[in-house]
Amino acid sequence: MLHTDAWWRDAVIYQVYPRSFADSDGDGMGDLPGITGRLHHLKELGIDAVWLSPFYPSPQHDAGYDVADYRGVDPRFGELGDADKLIAEAHGLGLKVIVDLVPNHTSNEHEWFRAALAAGPGSPERERYIFRDAPANSWTSVFGGSAWEQTPDGQWYLHLFDVSQPDLNWDNPEVRAEFLDILRFWLDRGVDGFRVDVAHGMVKEAGLKDWTTTSTILGGLDPAGPPPPMWDQEGVHEIYQSWRRVLDEYEGGRILVAEAWVAPADRLARYVRPDEMHQAFNFPYLDAPWKPAELRAVIDESLRANDAVGATTTWVLSNHDVVRHASRLGFPAGTPRMPGIGAGDPQPDAALGLRRARAATLLMLGLPGSAYLYQGEELGLPEHTTMPDEFREDPAWERSGHAERGRDGCRVPLPWEADAPSYGFGPADASWLPQPATWAEYALDRQQGIPGSTWELYHSALGLRREHHLGSGSVTWQDGEFAFRNGDVLVLTNFGAEPVELPAGARLLLSSEPLDDDGRVPTDVTVWALV
Repeated sequence: MLHTDAWWRDAVIYQVYPRSFADSDGDGMGDLPGITGRLHHLKELGIDAVWLSPFYPSPQHDAGYDVADYRGVDPRFGELGDADKLIAEAHGLGLKVIVDLVPNHTSNEHEWFRAALAAGPGSPERERYIFRDAPANSWTSVFGGSAWEQTPDGQWYLHLFDVSQPDLNWDNPEVRAEFLDILRFWLDRGVDGFRVDVAHGMVKEAGLKDWTTTSTILGGLDPAGPPPPMWDQEGVHEIYQSWRRVLDEYEGGRILVAEAWVAPADRLARYVRPDEMHQAFNFPYLDAPWKPAELRAVIDESLRANDAVGATTTWVLSNHDVVRHASRLGFPAGTPRMPGIGAGDPQPDAALGLRRARAATLLMLGLPGSAYLYQGEELGLPEHTTMPDEFREDPAWERSGHAERGRDGCRVPLPWEADAPSYGFGPADASWLPQPATWAEYALDRQQGIPGSTWELYHSALGLRREHHLGSGSVTWQDGEFAFRNGDVLVLTNFGAEPVELPAGARLLLSSEPLDDDGRVPTDVTVWALV
């Protein structure tokens, strides 16, 4: 039976990174009870849904994306009953809950992989993964080094990510059946959807042909180059069609969200055709430089491609895999996105980065479709760009030979209270990654009720977005400045060096920074106005 609750088409979805959101017991690691205790803050902020990064049992070699059991909760985060309580509390507040699903690979501590090692070459257990008697090609891991690892009995297995993350064999019917059952397990517990990790992976081209291009973390695909044999294969669409049939059996608008680094936009739109996924992250928008022509091109192309298949467009500026946009935008416009920032690297202009980040957020929230927020961006949090290297846990740091700082800088635990231990992250000083000393100024209790604070900007924007139905509107570009109308709201961003005038008769609704004394819009400022 097909249900038509399309709440997701204009939803604002907030990503929670469990280990860094809130710690209930003082061990320095965030947990599910901590998240549950802070859900009312997210409701007050004005979001529609919460997406939880992995909380499953895991040895945590890749921050939980190495899953050892897809039907449980890692003791670091609580127990299965805590997940049930979180879902129930969220639903009681009117919030949807999306959980992460990692289908490309398991942990090497998953019972299937342990059984495969014990059973030996040629066994049915090994057919669940991709084993060969010798490396089948020269593929590289996205974390650096070879994508093949030898086992004690001499065979080799494929791991496109960390050596502790063996790739599953999606040509195996047992693998397909297992994940259909995993979907039902969590749907029956009440989750409202799944964010699918590496959604463009899973299926590999038959024969595993050689490929000499070096893989990169979240590097996307070259739309002008030949298709790589491990990404964006046609077979993934059959898998998602089967998943969609399962979700459509449930009431309430359960959704699938693709993390797919695929280009061009028409290729990505194939993941959100009516019988596949509901949303796909818009990484070209995240990667777009702070330049008006490039941003407009990405917006137009995204809307065109998704409209062609009847899908909503998503917008995102930050997540757990990229440098926070409050720091990323503090570099000269057009600077390529960097794989982490360390103390010895060029440092962003913090004030400029936050100014542009606020303007970028107001621009994003003025677009029709669905928007994703990453925890802490509503506080204006920057990247921790001076973290001592000895604290880094991202596997990219070691496997790249310390060439890439990795993603730890955007994963630092949140500051809730300026004068509390660990800035209110937990009841003790413990914090699994060190928090910068400057983070007291970003704490929630220093921002709520303070006019002009970043939290109040987000709060106002989300309220106005809902009031004016911006998520379900459309874009009509205006002549002259970078400006478009969405319903009765004009969204204008000034990328120029001089202040610009608002149209005659326009009534200001919200501005990312104060207007100048003449009522004009300063540089790197976005405004919403009624026209």
